[in-house]
Amino acid sequence: MKTVNQKAWFLVLPVLLLVGFSAVIPLMTVVNYSVQDTFGNNVFYWVGLEWFEEILHSERMHNALGRQVIFTTVIMLIEIPLGIFISLHMPKKGVWASVCLVLIALPLLIPWNVVGTIWQIFGRIDIGLLGHSLNALGIDYNYVQNATAAWITIIIMDVWHWTSLVVLLCYAGLQAIPDAYYQAAKIDQASRWNVFRYIELPKMMGVLLIASLLRFMDSFMIYTEPFVLTGGGPGNVTTFLSIDLVKMAIGQFDLGPAAAFSLIYFLTILLISWVFYTIMTNIDKREGM
Repeated sequence: MKTVNQKAWFLVLPVLLLVGFSAVIPLMTVVNYSVQDTFGNNVFYWVGLEWFEEILHSERMHNALGRQVIFTTVIMLIEIPLGIFISLHMPKKGVWASVCLVLIALPLLIPWNVVGTIWQIFGRIDIGLLGHSLNALGIDYNYVQNATAAWITIIIMDVWHWTSLVVLLCYAGLQAIPDAYYQAAKIDQASRWNVFRYIELPKMMGVLLIASLLRFMDSFMIYTEPFVLTGGGPGNVTTFLSIDLVKMAIGQFDLGPAAAFSLIYFLTILLISWVFYTIMTNIDKREGM
């Protein structure tokens, strides 16, 4: 009978301890708050699933979820095709390929709160280049007062910040395609569309799913950029789930409902991420057959 060496687990133990300290213990605290209530003085009493029922039937939560789904859907419909388009038209070799990669990666290096500040100043109608120029052209643009302008500004800001990630992943997928595929397509006189459809797109499918998963998670948890830019306004039109959760937990100090809200939020993201992972695994298995 073959013996299995278990000593490798000692190498993983520090990581497990770090994850347990930074993730599991805080999560257990949130679970504790989600099933209890308090009147202060660190005295708690059991309420069961009351907070979960309240949140699930809350119109406020439904509205925030609707705004979040719309935002995530719109930016993914823009960023995924745009990222593919840019990666297909980038140089494949030479100095210009390196220059393009550096320029494409620059927005990803900017911290999230700085991105929000940049666009907050950029869109101001008094000193901002974008806001002042649009109003000088006769376009009524004010993201602080106009809901449509606020939505457009946030979407453009996110596209500017995160399309680079999709581009880099797609570019890496394209670089992994052997030249023999293109040579065979050239011999067969395949059109550019057929090359993309039957060679490039299938080979990019794995990285596209990774890009979609990352963009879904980032966009569904977005907080810093819209909070810095609009603060969730005007009114509540840009109050996404994360902003609403922070307002509930810190602004109103409703710890029980906020804890239940955060767990529902977490489980929703976890479930959809698991679906993405399952699809990616099945694709890898089919390609390996």
